[in-house]
Amino acid sequence: MSFHTLGCKLNFAETSSIRRQFETHGFQVIPFEDGADIAVINTCSVTDFADRKCRKAVRSALRSNPSARIVVVGCYAQLKPDEIAGIDGVDLVLGASQKFQVLDYIDGLEKTPTKGLIDHTSVDHVASFQPAFSFGDRTRSFLKVQDGCDYNCSFCTIPLARGKSRSTSIPEIVRIAHEIVKKGRKEIVLTGVNIGDFGHSIEPQARQIHGDFLKLLEHLDREVDIPRIRISSLEPDLCHDEIIEFVAQSDKFMPHFHMPLQSGNNRILKMMQRRYRRELYFERVQKIKTTMPDACIGADIIAGFPGESDEDFQITIDFLMELDISYIHAFTYSERESTKAASMATAVPMRVRRLRTAQFRELSHRKKLDFYSQHLNSTRTVLLENDAKPGWLTGYTDNYIRVQLAAEDSKINQLQDVFLSEVNDKGIVRGVMENRSVLH
Repeated sequence: MSFHTLGCKLNFAETSSIRRQFETHGFQVIPFEDGADIAVINTCSVTDFADRKCRKAVRSALRSNPSARIVVVGCYAQLKPDEIAGIDGVDLVLGASQKFQVLDYIDGLEKTPTKGLIDHTSVDHVASFQPAFSFGDRTRSFLKVQDGCDYNCSFCTIPLARGKSRSTSIPEIVRIAHEIVKKGRKEIVLTGVNIGDFGHSIEPQARQIHGDFLKLLEHLDREVDIPRIRISSLEPDLCHDEIIEFVAQSDKFMPHFHMPLQSGNNRILKMMQRRYRRELYFERVQKIKTTMPDACIGADIIAGFPGESDEDFQITIDFLMELDISYIHAFTYSERESTKAASMATAVPMRVRRLRTAQFRELSHRKKLDFYSQHLNSTRTVLLENDAKPGWLTGYTDNYIRVQLAAEDSKINQLQDVFLSEVNDKGIVRGVMENRSVLH
């Protein structure tokens, strides 16, 4: 059988956990393109493009093996099960409550010439938390610590696809982290939908025992013997000073923050139903850079939200230029059914949205080159990974600079001091390995 993942780090963690269930029960897992008898596709539905990627993945699996049984799970499967079941070749669609029980459905699953089978319940009934972590050919492991979201931003389908915010106990997360360490990983990336909300879904009387996100960080830092822990993404209103100060003094937590911004215009932020204004975001960036001058800070931005005028867009561009951030993930706004934004008037033409996205990406490229250039002629520790270029390895510094260097495969999954020697116009940083590895 085979697996294919679309979307975020959280999806990768969940796919990896589902895959291990099958391997434990004796199934042989092969590459997706090799034509397995059973293909499981874990979907995303953040944008309309993500939906199209699901259809493309189904066609790809069937080209490799026309008789393959196709199972679709994930966010798209929760939001539009009937639509997916109607795709030619799809045999089974599982909603959010059922996706971790894929194994239970496989025996007796037949190739159907008609509409695929559906097992799906309302997202209102999705209340349990299923731990997950990724483990494959990476040196890093994505560890799921939280699921769902209570924020209800006007453009977002995630609460409709994943339900309310929920998490498990700190001891359970620590236990899984120990398991990851035993598998030889050198870095854990904490992931979820809104990880800063960890613990807040727990009843108030129990919260003191279970703890919040900062308590989770403290326990992982103190109890897990791993050299690196990274926070994947943290909402600005939840990136409190105490968290920033804790990361700054920790030897394990990396100086890297990714905070979604979405717009640098307060009028648009209000329409988006975001829980902060640009002034708070600016304060968070200043706090991080004052406490950790070398820290990498990334931002998400949406281009062409309904009602965004040329002036509104320029305000966001000017704000981003002012911010001391290192890169930008730019997304073209896409109408999503059942969201408040989809019914808003004054839609921005798609051509304009794409032009604005391109401008954001160009600004991101300049920001990244500037950040990388600041660290040339310095030595930083890199966790080495495989590279597609023979005789070369790649890896990330503690502050998330991707470095490429000539090195032997025996150095993979090692922490190595690397001198950052040059960066080209494409944003590729070249490094030279110094004589000693970093011992952990």
